[in-house]
Amino acid sequence: MLIAGLSLGVGACKNVDYEWENFEYVATPNVTVNIAESALPTVPTANVSFFNMADPNYATEQYFEWELDYYDADGRAEVSSIEVYVSFNKKESTPPVYPIVLSLAEVQPNERQFPLPSVVKDTDLPFEIVTDFPKVFRLNATQLAELTGTDLATVGVNDYFLFKFILNQTNGKKIVQFSNNSCDESRGELADCRVGVRFKNQ
Repeated sequence: MLIAGLSLGVGACKNVDYEWENFEYVATPNVTVNIAESALPTVPTANVSFFNMADPNYATEQYFEWELDYYDADGRAEVSSIEVYVSFNKKESTPPVYPIVLSLAEVQPNERQFPLPSVVKDTDLPFEIVTDFPKVFRLNATQLAELTGTDLATVGVNDYFLFKFILNQTNGKKIVQFSNNSCDESRGELADCRVGVRFKNQ
């Protein structure tokens, strides 16, 4: 009886207010890559496509196609626009392995496909402000090179073009950064805060 009484007393008291109790819903970008357009096999959950430089016409005849939309927490976070930024990046010191390896559940890739954090930097170039959703983008390597001032003759295997997003809600809130865990493809999270296309030679 004493134990039951103590449990009841503890359950009825609250002495601490936690920040997480005052949460609010925000929208997140939602990206869908057209994997059929990728020059090499990829998976939908990886948010990555590929150009294959082994094809002499890759720069004009291969396309990176993807659709931009958003997840609005079942209508609880309305979006007015998404700002899209683009950049060209040299390969990381340890790029993700290819072919893509899936997690044990065989849904997500077992490692992230692009570096985190996914923050828009001064080196990222404004590309477009999207107000009508969903919006489909279809670009080849030549077009992406022109957008970023990149010389395709200097591009190497595992270099990549990357798109990032800043999301504007109708309530005036501007979402400029999501937590790393929300943007990690290997976790299957709802926030697709970046999408890109890598160069391969296979």
